[in-house]
Amino acid sequence: MRSISWKRHLTGYAFISPFVIGFLVFTAIPIVVSLYLSFTSYDLFSAPKWIGLDNYDRMFNKDPKYWNSLRVTLIYVFGGVPLRLAFALMIAMLLNAKARGIGLYRTIYYLPSIIGGSVAVSIMWRNLFNDEGLVNMALNALGIGSVRWFGEPLAALWMLIFLSVWQFGSSMLIFLAGLKNIPASLHEAAEVDGANAVQRFFRITIPMLTPIILFNLIMQIISAFLTFIPAYIISKGEGGPLDGTMLYSLYLFRRAFVFTDMGYAAAMAWIMLLIVAVVSSVLFASSKFWVHYESKGGE
Repeated sequence: MRSISWKRHLTGYAFISPFVIGFLVFTAIPIVVSLYLSFTSYDLFSAPKWIGLDNYDRMFNKDPKYWNSLRVTLIYVFGGVPLRLAFALMIAMLLNAKARGIGLYRTIYYLPSIIGGSVAVSIMWRNLFNDEGLVNMALNALGIGSVRWFGEPLAALWMLIFLSVWQFGSSMLIFLAGLKNIPASLHEAAEVDGANAVQRFFRITIPMLTPIILFNLIMQIISAFLTFIPAYIISKGEGGPLDGTMLYSLYLFRRAFVFTDMGYAAAMAWIMLLIVAVVSSVLFASSKFWVHYESKGGE
């Protein structure tokens, strides 16, 4: 019996070993190493030298570019995520209607999220927003005038935000699933009672969707904090103009692989982890005031 039990355990360990080995080699060990490197001076070519909290002191007190990258990232996150979710919810409500060919429309609207983070799309976006691009042509046709998207820091940042809003497909699908779970009888009863479309949206749809909104909000905030490829491609890796698109991840990349300051980059990565953890914790803590669930433990 002991032999059979041991063979069963061994078989189980054999099946999970690829995941365990992969997790240790590519996740757990690198996390521990990066924490150690954050307290060292390391340039990839010589052995790490222990310097204690010097990287963190330099980050907070001696590096204005760090604070600029954090400011730019916060604008990108808290400016782009609400717009992205609002746009995703609007499209989800349109696609929730019963119409012929609605499945095809859902597929088409999801495509930007499949290819939206690629290098090719970032290059396309750069061409759309250049001085003689399609966006400025449209603005001129409307009488608004051209915008120097690559000459003004704030305009360049909003160009990145517009790209993030365009990648709304994943959030849209999750909202669409949530909308389909709202009982039609609730809207019918409210309509019978005289509630108009706006009242039904704010009194029924939004409260019923708050768990979905919380999930989408947290996932999109984490994704926005980690955005790298669009900023790198559109600014050609420089974060310009005037560091206007120098997102946190781009500045971390430049410190690590352009200036070979790996210890400082590791410290930046751990601070980013703490920032994301704090923001997520605040959202979870506040959710009890605005997220509504159908039931809690059968109550």
